[in-house]
Amino acid sequence: MLSDMSKMNEKSISDAPIGSSINEDDARDPTSSEALTLPSHVAGSGTLDRLAENARDYAKASTAENTNKAYAADWKHFARWCRLKGAEPLPPSPEMIGLYLTDLAAPTNGSPALSVSTLDRRLSGLAWNYAQRGFALDRKDRHIATVLAGIKRKHARPPVQKEAILPEDILAMVATLPYDLRGLRDRAILLLGYAGGLRRSEIISLDVGKDDTHDSGGWIEILGDGAVLTLNAKAGWREVEIGRGSSNQTCPVHALEQWLHFAKIDFGPVFVRTSRDGKKALEKRLNDKHVARLIKSTVLKSGIRAELPEKDRLALFSGHSLRAGLASSAEVDERYVQKQLGHASAEMTRRYQRRRDRFRVNLTKAAGL
Repeated sequence: MLSDMSKMNEKSISDAPIGSSINEDDARDPTSSEALTLPSHVAGSGTLDRLAENARDYAKASTAENTNKAYAADWKHFARWCRLKGAEPLPPSPEMIGLYLTDLAAPTNGSPALSVSTLDRRLSGLAWNYAQRGFALDRKDRHIATVLAGIKRKHARPPVQKEAILPEDILAMVATLPYDLRGLRDRAILLLGYAGGLRRSEIISLDVGKDDTHDSGGWIEILGDGAVLTLNAKAGWREVEIGRGSSNQTCPVHALEQWLHFAKIDFGPVFVRTSRDGKKALEKRLNDKHVARLIKSTVLKSGIRAELPEKDRLALFSGHSLRAGLASSAEVDERYVQKQLGHASAEMTRRYQRRRDRFRVNLTKAAGL
């Protein structure tokens, strides 16, 4: 294995495809470099250069912004690790990547070991970055696949799930919010996210109308019986229908209408920042981290799980707690919950259901025992 690694390290940089580079700038962000360029035999022109620039923009938009950031961080970490070991990150070396995964799973420098799910994500990030540079990373290569399989057998643990926000919890959380402009906005975020089973990125990416902004992730249509959200989600476009609640105090559609009315928003992003005094809605779209901070702050103020220390309470809840709350609380057929959450399989939906009847279908009795 080590001899193969040495041979890979001795390969000339000239083996790299045209347009690739192993300088530090490329190691940081291939989408901002010349990763997508004109063929070497084609002379540049204003039109073709603009098309190449547009192609780079489309390539960057092929993955979500948060995914791009994570992949860029993955590559930066791997490139630095390689330099510290006296190696180069390009061209790809399955042997080096196998050693890298080993070092992350069982570090010798006192750093905390990474979980198996994080290692999988790191490997996906490396494969994506290599593809942007014109290389193919064979994840089935024995130096990668067998090492990762061994790590999974030795270190894999069940996933740690965030606590679900139950109906009584969400009511207590929104009750902590004031009725100023900022409070109206945050109330609409929590109730809409809960009733729609939305990801935090889906909440903040909404626009009032179709094609209002270039960074839109969907738009809303408010009807008499509820609201229809058209979302550009992970698995493609989907519609989420949110009916009106039993009272205005807990109705997500009413909360949304109140926010849009008093914030005077009829175009562009639905959820935007407010002025420092909280009296005026600004034009800039909220960051999805606001949703996570809002959930944690209202959990603390409402006294949910007050028997635990503050640090532990904060660790229990995240943006996914809204989705898990809907999945766990909606007393309807499972397929409707699956559709609302946008899951491809019922098995994925069940992972979000924290208090379902696991023995509703009893195969023991069905088998005659």
